[in-house]
Amino acid sequence: MAIVVRIDVQLARRKMSVGEFAERVGLTPANVAVLKNGRAKAVRFSTLEAMCRVLECQPGDLLEWVDERAGTPAHASSPAAGAGDEGRG
Repeated sequence: MAIVVRIDVQLARRKMSVGEFAERVGLTPANVAVLKNGRAKAVRFSTLEAMCRVLECQPGDLLEWVDERAGTPAHASSPAAGAGDEGRG
């Protein structure tokens, strides 16, 4: 999957357990594991908002797009990379 979830990084920075995070966000620990392991197909904005509130971070701190063709994070490429790619899939 081209979207990488970085919840584990934010949890480590705050020294917060998965159990505490799950409780404060309103998820089960199993659903947090699904998110952390990249098996989630979707995330509700309300859930993303709760995760950001609990971790005091921005959505971009939790989610990262990786170009599967190059195997590199999006921020590693030039700002013009991908320009004009709208509609391709």
